[in-house]
Amino acid sequence: MSESQAPVTETAGPVVRTASGAVRGRREDGLAVFRGIPFAEPPVGEARFQAPRPARAWDGTREAYAFGPPPPQEPGITGRKDVPAPDPTGVGWLTVNVWTPDPDPSSARPVMVWIYGGAFRMGHAGQPGYDAQHIARDGDVVVVTFNYRVGTEGFARLDGAPANRGLLDQVAALEWVRANIAAFGGDPEQVTVFGESAGAGSVASLLAMPRARGLFRRAVAQSMPGTFFSDELARDMAAALAAEVGHRPTAADLAAVDPLRLTSAGQSLGAKMPGYRDRWGQAAPTATPFAPVVDGDILPTTPWQALAAGAARDVDLLVGHNRDEFRLFLVMAGLLDKITEEQTTGILRLLAPGGEAGERAYRAAFPEATPADLYERVQTDWLFAMPSLHLAEAQRAGGGSAHVYELAWTAPGNGGALGACHALDIPLLFGTFRADLGVLLFAGADVPAEAEELSSRFRRSWTSFARTGDPGWPAYDTAERLVQVLDAEPTVTAYPRETSRRLWEGHEFLPLPLLP
Repeated sequence: MSESQAPVTETAGPVVRTASGAVRGRREDGLAVFRGIPFAEPPVGEARFQAPRPARAWDGTREAYAFGPPPPQEPGITGRKDVPAPDPTGVGWLTVNVWTPDPDPSSARPVMVWIYGGAFRMGHAGQPGYDAQHIARDGDVVVVTFNYRVGTEGFARLDGAPANRGLLDQVAALEWVRANIAAFGGDPEQVTVFGESAGAGSVASLLAMPRARGLFRRAVAQSMPGTFFSDELARDMAAALAAEVGHRPTAADLAAVDPLRLTSAGQSLGAKMPGYRDRWGQAAPTATPFAPVVDGDILPTTPWQALAAGAARDVDLLVGHNRDEFRLFLVMAGLLDKITEEQTTGILRLLAPGGEAGERAYRAAFPEATPADLYERVQTDWLFAMPSLHLAEAQRAGGGSAHVYELAWTAPGNGGALGACHALDIPLLFGTFRADLGVLLFAGADVPAEAEELSSRFRRSWTSFARTGDPGWPAYDTAERLVQVLDAEPTVTAYPRETSRRLWEGHEFLPLPLLP
């Protein structure tokens, strides 16, 4: 049990009947909590690399006390001793978890469905950092988390398999919510999806997917990445991945390969990706061969194109990013003070709009910046900040509503060197300061009172948005461009990254291509 999990106060917990059968949860500090409920059949055997299939019914009452194990994935946060190891059998991959103030069908509380991040190659709903008790209790909402396939199982573009299987898992989980959440005290007409990083990319994808229409009313995208693959690029990456294990990139060939062996192959290929820059272009430095694929079917277009065309005009959107997103990766790699002028020139020419002209524009726009500052700024802008802002602008262009925020509070760990970095919003939102990346972000420091207050503000804003569509500040428009800056003293102001916004004005985020 993580330090953030509440003590169990009653073993003979509440029973809820789902469409597949009855489940018994636990009473935990005023909440009813249900863990590890199957929402789809295990995707193994003939079902491996296929779209999810509805869970089979069971007899009797199933104990819903423990999280299902993670899907196969590369080592990462799931390597912690307090998190189960990935399970190659597939028995618990596709499961949901529910925190509810009261499993009474008459309650009809707003429902918030969390989608975890992890570069589409790792992550698990049972991570201690995603303990949703504070959100459910403070906001008087029902919170659902779930597992979805990552890495090769969920996102490799294989012949004989549908693209974006991880996204199809997410649709299946939302269909489970629609069919069952009323029995847990939730309102199936008041569903908000929210996610961070790859989870935010998933939220954006769901906004663009015809299969997900009508499954949620509101959406929160925290630090949405701009990496969406073209079908050609994804197939080329899948061929390189399959070659790591001596096979062709087909579902039939890879079905015979142990899932954990494929996660090792993905890790190996990720380490080699910087050497593929002449073939994979901007995708190469990301070191992950997995992302949503714009395949023309499951994901017909990019989210920016879909929203601008009005695909989600009836969905309320809350989207934002952190001020210093990329600094997390520099600190974790030990590169914060080691970036050379040559590295900066290379990354500016690769990522900034316009290539060499973009490099000159960045240098002119930030004349006092060091090479490390520019290296960090352009990657923060390209990977998270501008994709997030452009999603809000696309939603506005398509006739919908969007609220925008920036997190500017500095993490106290590492003497403040991390700044307002990527993933800082997770412990602030969930109140799990000593779990997962929170250990790094708050390392060697007590959790300050201003962090506790900002954490409460996060939950008030997010749950207010889930209930009403209003997080507590004005909607974004292209005249005033008002956003909420979340800091020790939060303020509403014009978008604070105006210099970057102008550099990227008119840029179109397209599927990353396979280069000639």
